[in-house]
Amino acid sequence: MRSQFDDRGGGPDVGDVVAQVTATLRNNLRRVGPIVVIALVLLVASTGLYSVGPGEVGVIRTFGKEDPVERGPGLHYRIPFVQQRDIVNTDQVRRIEVGYRGEELRKDEAQMLTGDENIVDAQLLVQYRVVNPSDFLFRLKDPEEVLVMATEVALRSVVGTMTIDAIITEGRSEVQDQTRVLLQRLMNEYKSGLEITDVKLQDASAPLEVKDAFNGVVRAREKKEQLINEANGYSEDQLPKARGTAREIERAAEAYKEERITRARGDAVKFATIFEEYKSARTITRDRLYLEAMERILGRVENKVLIDEEVGKGALPILPIGQGLPGAGGRQP
Repeated sequence: MRSQFDDRGGGPDVGDVVAQVTATLRNNLRRVGPIVVIALVLLVASTGLYSVGPGEVGVIRTFGKEDPVERGPGLHYRIPFVQQRDIVNTDQVRRIEVGYRGEELRKDEAQMLTGDENIVDAQLLVQYRVVNPSDFLFRLKDPEEVLVMATEVALRSVVGTMTIDAIITEGRSEVQDQTRVLLQRLMNEYKSGLEITDVKLQDASAPLEVKDAFNGVVRAREKKEQLINEANGYSEDQLPKARGTAREIERAAEAYKEERITRARGDAVKFATIFEEYKSARTITRDRLYLEAMERILGRVENKVLIDEEVGKGALPILPIGQGLPGAGGRQP
């Protein structure tokens, strides 16, 4: 066996040291090697585990090719470095803004031309969710960017068929409904895998330069509608009253008509009866009619003076006017 020290300096031989270290490593490797290999295998295997949460769908690609079987909620495994996984939340309702971002107005998106050739600033909020994860991941490079552009196209198409007055006032719901239908049709044609759940027109107004004038028009239109409604309300209140009054007058007239007809018939019968009596006893009937007429006439006079015919003979025909008679102003000489 060679000495561990050389002849010149008495130090250790480098070759011997290297040989000893190599032998030690070999011995240790035989004992530790399997443990290291197992640890590496477990480490690689653990990187293939993944979980899919509630409302999510996992999509696996093997060497870039999509696996048609989607993974639902739970713990799943993929082969590391061979398979890639993508997880998409299909329950989440997402949103995009067109024409604005937060408090900032995007003029290039918001300004559009109406059907009556006016400019309007429209701001739209779109809510959507993923219904087909495969199409959402692989059909379009950037589905949300495509959705923004498609929304702008749909909104401009709808606004271009309507007047600015309708868009600003009573036609807002129509703008929302038509835009949602058209936007969904576009996204279906693109096979985006998206479902448009709601479209809300946040604001629709004239450009800032003429906004005050348009607001004045809107206020005038609202005042007009208010006055029309008040007039209609007054009309609805007065017409039933007028109809009731007219009906009451008609009924009173009909009652008066029936009364007059009945009275006329009674008078006619009475006259015919009296006439028959007159023909049989003219003097008696005439005197009775005279007395009845005088009774009716004198019955309405408050103060009456009756003088016997015999008393007036030989006396001056002077009407005694004094106290207690109508028109008497005092004693007469």
